[in-house]
Amino acid sequence: MPRDTARPPAVAGTAEQAYAGAVASLAAAGLGPADTVHVVEYATAAALADYPRVERARAAALGDHRVPVATVPVEALPGPGPGAELAVEPTAFPGGGDLVTAHPDRGLHRGALRVADGIVHLPSVHPHDGDGPVHEGDFRAQYRYCLERVGDLLEAAGLGLDAVVRTTDHTAGATRAEYPRCGRPRAELLGGTGADGRPVHPGAAGILTDHPVVPGAMVSLTAVASTAPLRAVNPGWRRYDTLTYKPGVLAGRTLFMSGFAALEPATQKAVFDGDLLAQAEFTYASVTAVLREAGLDGTAVTHLVEYITPGAAADHDRLTGLRRAHFGDAPALTSVVCSALLRPEFLIEVVPTAVVA
Repeated sequence: MPRDTARPPAVAGTAEQAYAGAVASLAAAGLGPADTVHVVEYATAAALADYPRVERARAAALGDHRVPVATVPVEALPGPGPGAELAVEPTAFPGGGDLVTAHPDRGLHRGALRVADGIVHLPSVHPHDGDGPVHEGDFRAQYRYCLERVGDLLEAAGLGLDAVVRTTDHTAGATRAEYPRCGRPRAELLGGTGADGRPVHPGAAGILTDHPVVPGAMVSLTAVASTAPLRAVNPGWRRYDTLTYKPGVLAGRTLFMSGFAALEPATQKAVFDGDLLAQAEFTYASVTAVLREAGLDGTAVTHLVEYITPGAAADHDRLTGLRRAHFGDAPALTSVVCSALLRPEFLIEVVPTAVVA
């Protein structure tokens, strides 16, 4: 995020505590609800089971300020202790950017986005049309549906899917074997030509969580886009030549990166099975390689989302020193527990964002 954009780490607790804490964190940065351009709700099964309560807490915190909301399913929230059901991660920009209304609300689609400093903030989308789930049991069709709904939102802002700089999809563990089927809709709908004339696909992360945001959903999708010209950033890893995503996408001053885990790019093999610290060191080094290719170093990272598996949650605090050695104290950190990651060996996946000074 640009450095005049506030993106504090997620605040966890009950729905009321999480939203009150998010507003307090913005106030500490000299900003308020009217400056908010995006909210991510990391929702446990307990929060989703009583979602009207979450909506009431959001309304109490934000008032009549309309903002795109990404509702992300998670297994648990590390650290805050028992009773944490929701974590809220706000993003704010002075003045709140420009509101774009795409269409009337459709369930959790919410039909609005905000554009601030060239970054297009969208709500999460789900295979649900407001009346019920669509394409039940068909993973590829649901994935395509979500991408098409992102396209609907962007069309209202005068943009297309070629403006997408990163997608994060949340699927169930039961879909792991089917996951490669998302490649076709991604290849057909995403990607464009960058400012340097080369192909650009967005960054991507894939996370497994075993409870859906809406019944019947095999996938939920969050995306971010940009009005700026795009440039793919790749340190020379040839595996990305045939994939529908890139290690990083530079849009204006912001570098949006894919999710990284302990995967050796040349062999495409998972490494350091069962060793969280070694996996984190390898992952952080991969992030550093992409930063270096963009002419940046670790201090350029402004935000990290770390998805950890249940087996890694107890040791997650041990990564503090390692993370600081790579990125300093500047990044806002959001950590959540997912059910699993796309490779069974993975214990952690890291999704970074960096900014050119």
